Amino acid sequence: MKAIKKILILLVVLAMVMPLIACRSEEPAETQAPAETEAPEDTEAPEDTEAPEDTEAPEETEAPAEVEPYKIGLVTGTVSQGEEEFQEAQNQIAKHGADKILHTTYPDNFATETETTISQVVNLASDPEVKAIVFSQAVPGAAASIDRVRETHPDMLFITGVVAEDPAVMSEKADVNMLTDEISMGVTVPTEAKNMGATTLIHYSFPRHLGYATIATRLNIMKETCAELGIELVEVTAPDPTSDAGVSGAQQFIIEDVPRQIQEFGKDTAFFSTNCSMQEPLIRQVYELGAIMPQQCCPSPYHGYPAALSIDVEGHEGDVDYMLGQIAGKLREKGQDGRMSTWGVPINMLMIDIGVNYAMKILDGEIERGDLAAFEATAQETAVARGLGELQLSNYEDPEKGVLENFYLLLAPFCDFTEID
Repeated sequence: MKAIKKILILLVVLAMVMPLIACRSEEPAETQAPAETEAPEDTEAPEDTEAPEDTEAPEETEAPAEVEPYKIGLVTGTVSQGEEEFQEAQNQIAKHGADKILHTTYPDNFATETETTISQVVNLASDPEVKAIVFSQAVPGAAASIDRVRETHPDMLFITGVVAEDPAVMSEKADVNMLTDEISMGVTVPTEAKNMGATTLIHYSFPRHLGYATIATRLNIMKETCAELGIELVEVTAPDPTSDAGVSGAQQFIIEDVPRQIQEFGKDTAFFSTNCSMQEPLIRQVYELGAIMPQQCCPSPYHGYPAALSIDVEGHEGDVDYMLGQIAGKLREKGQDGRMSTWGVPINMLMIDIGVNYAMKILDGEIERGDLAAFEATAQETAVARGLGELQLSNYEDPEKGVLENFYLLLAPFCDFTEID
């Protein structure tokens, strides 16, 4: 019995202890919950919220390509041959810096010294940073210069103005070409004369000039336009400055003939001459006698006006606004500000400015090379920036090759001196 009691006691003790043992063994299971719900499994968001993969825009968007350093070469006449274009080159250097604009000149006797022109252009291109070359005038030798440069620099950008070489040839050589629209002057000159009150238009020229196709065509258009406007056109043969009479003889003829024409036709007579050397005496006589002068053969505030009106240019070389203001003041003194005009900027200066602006847009990566619509927009922007207003642009039409799309004819509006203080 004692043995049985001991066994019963032992069983009771075990029954009391086992629940305690069972409870202790379950505690770890309850407190190990964090291991089952560890944040890394539930909140390990790299797969759902990894910002670098979804929002790293700088790595996905390519930065703009860095513009390579470049320079632009300018080829102009000398001070004696083309002071306005020479001064415009200095203006461009002052505006953009001597480290951006390089300048050289073609020789005064460019017609016979083409090799000198070629060597000057090749020398410009020898600087490896020169990526574009702008000609103020594509004088004889310009086409050969382009060929020579492209032998070693095939990607050189060429923009030319006042093209003296064959247009069809230059359209194949240069990227863009410019020329004054002399043919359209056959309409604009008589029209401006009419607006100024002209009833007669005197046209001074000589056989050599009338042998040039452009001058002859322009004269024929002038005749047609004058007939439509009710203006009498009178052709007057003046001495050729290259003849025995020389420049002085041609100028003396103008000095003596203008008063005769005014006496016959009255002060409402407009005058136009095809020769540059005649412009100074012609402007002076028209100014003094109160006649009409729409423009010179080469419209520019510098062409004949400073000398004819005794305007001091020293210290204001290349300053077009100064020159326009001085001319306006002189004309106002005589009541001629509504009877004499010109273009508001020398065309050679304008062409240089357009060429540089267009080249920079290409080299800065703003536009594509060969974008002629962008060239036209640049030309207009440049003209407006210089206070000219809108240009009239058209393409040169070659008799054999047709329209030359990269060869532009430029026509600027007349300057109204009554609006200049």
